Amino acid sequence: MSTRELDILAIGAHPDDVEIGAAGSLLLAAASGKRTAILDLTYAELSSNGTVERRQQEAAAADKLLGVCARYNFGLPDRGLEAVREQAIERVVKLIRKTRPRTVLAPYFSDRHPDHESVSRIVREAIFNAGIRKYMPDPELPAYRPAQFLYYFINSTVTPQVVVDITTVFPQKMEVLRCYRSQFELEEGSVQTPLTNGYLESVEYRERLFGQQAGVRYAEGFVSAAPYVLTSL
Repeated sequence: MSTRELDILAIGAHPDDVEIGAAGSLLLAAASGKRTAILDLTYAELSSNGTVERRQQEAAAADKLLGVCARYNFGLPDRGLEAVREQAIERVVKLIRKTRPRTVLAPYFSDRHPDHESVSRIVREAIFNAGIRKYMPDPELPAYRPAQFLYYFINSTVTPQVVVDITTVFPQKMEVLRCYRSQFELEEGSVQTPLTNGYLESVEYRERLFGQQAGVRYAEGFVSAAPYVLTSL
């Protein structure tokens, strides 16, 4: 595998989205030697608490714990992704063709935050377009379509199609999330948001629920964008 290629590319709207839904799976992947990376489409500049600078520092701290090979940020407008939809799709296509990930993760397509839903749609189209030879043809970045596309959960809790047992790394996942203190803790000058009102506890409850459904202690849930193919039962 070349230095450019990835096993997993996890994509979110804001720094902390990927960690909420898939930090445990990324921790396990990195521990097994897989190459992982995160793409944030925005700097979350409209977040009620914290600043862009602090959020980037928190993301860097999370990256160290996650062991990702790279973290990208396109700097697209927070709450303005639909206005730059085509640009976003094209940039995601280029990154997919450049890094050639085997698996791509994106937010579940039904979420209370419109940006999460926008990213879900953008990534779905980008994955499709990335495999079209005549779409943005570039001999340096040939067409490529990831083998697996999964949706992770941020605010949604629906029955997953796939779960990853994260029992052994669950404490580390919570440590990763706690890197984002500006988002999950009430500090001087901050305001109450859904994230400061027991959000981390709700993440723990969700992973326990998914784990219980699968017969393990903690699990992260995913929905596949395409049916899984079996050669036999």
